[in-house]
Amino acid sequence: MAKVEPIQLPLSKLQIGITVKLPLSWKNHPFLFNRIKIEEEAQIELIKSLGVPYVILLSGEDLIDEGEPEVDEVEVEQAPEVDPVEQAKMQVRKSLRLSQKRFIECVNESRSTFSKIASDPEGAYREAATLVENILEHMHEFKDPHLALVSAGESDSSVTQHGISVAVVALMIAKSMDLPKSDMRDIALGCLFHDIGKLKVPENIRRKKTALTASEANFIKMHPNFGHDMLHKTGLFNKTVLHIILHHHEFIDGTGYPDGLTEKKIPIVTQLVSLANDYDEQLWSNESRSPQIALGYLFKNHAGKHSETLISVLVKLLGIYPPGTIVKLSDGSVGKVMMTTQSVKQPQVWACQEDGSQPSLRFLTQEEVVVDSVLKRDELKDGALKVLQVDNGVSFYFSGME
Repeated sequence: MAKVEPIQLPLSKLQIGITVKLPLSWKNHPFLFNRIKIEEEAQIELIKSLGVPYVILLSGEDLIDEGEPEVDEVEVEQAPEVDPVEQAKMQVRKSLRLSQKRFIECVNESRSTFSKIASDPEGAYREAATLVENILEHMHEFKDPHLALVSAGESDSSVTQHGISVAVVALMIAKSMDLPKSDMRDIALGCLFHDIGKLKVPENIRRKKTALTASEANFIKMHPNFGHDMLHKTGLFNKTVLHIILHHHEFIDGTGYPDGLTEKKIPIVTQLVSLANDYDEQLWSNESRSPQIALGYLFKNHAGKHSETLISVLVKLLGIYPPGTIVKLSDGSVGKVMMTTQSVKQPQVWACQEDGSQPSLRFLTQEEVVVDSVLKRDELKDGALKVLQVDNGVSFYFSGME
């Protein structure tokens, strides 16, 4: 099959509604990404000022004015009306599938990057930088991105899977705080590599299910130092990224490690990653698993360890029923929250009857059904446990309906 050549669009053809890619490095233009959806005239004027002869047209070819084509007057059969509820469900399914696909791709790309960090650090850095750009573009595809439940299908979180999920949560917090794009890139890159030092910890210690001995716990606590030293030797990572990697377990009250830093000595980007990392770790602990219980754990056991401002932003992002929460609905069925919505009591859920029968994606904002209560794993019957895939673990990726 012949490769489709990209369309080089002259600047005179720029118009609102199309999506283009700039033929420039991200360092050489003021936009957040090379990929730009044109929504206002100011963007067109700014692109024209960059000195490029053309842009790459990504979508919206049908909007380009090529003159009015002649259309034969034929009777067109009217398309059947589409049920808006079914259409909304289709959009949700499509969005969730895309989030899952992108998450798996990111995990695989991160794993590839990790494998090269020792033998080909420059190649690893280039791959990581590209991955960061892709992640940021995914977030900014939506004016109002939401968190969607995704999974790598594993009962334990790998270092790479954990890194992607932490990056997603941290970036959502950063976006809510209107942090600049340079900070977002540093946050994303720091999150990808924040636990790379754990690969120097023996696997039998890393994956141990029973209580660690004092020496084993101390070994684990060395992983920020291991990771920092590994990446510092390459000479490729800036100070902010290296700070995130070394200090992502620091708390503002000085009880963290490795250096016991207090709030004034921890930059906001590192504080932000520390919170996202702390939350994601609770999702995989034996005591938590439930996203709602994990959030409650932070309030109860880690009060004062994170900025109240940052925690309030995280709570707003996750909502009352974060993705992955197992719930009982007001019609007696049970479900697992798949994606946050503006209506906090009517999220999008994968639901079934208590025995696991009649599984379906439920779009609660289109029904007179709300979340009645939160359920624990041991409150579910075997059929529902299997259908809802309760033991798959909880990770997050960006999603939306726009």
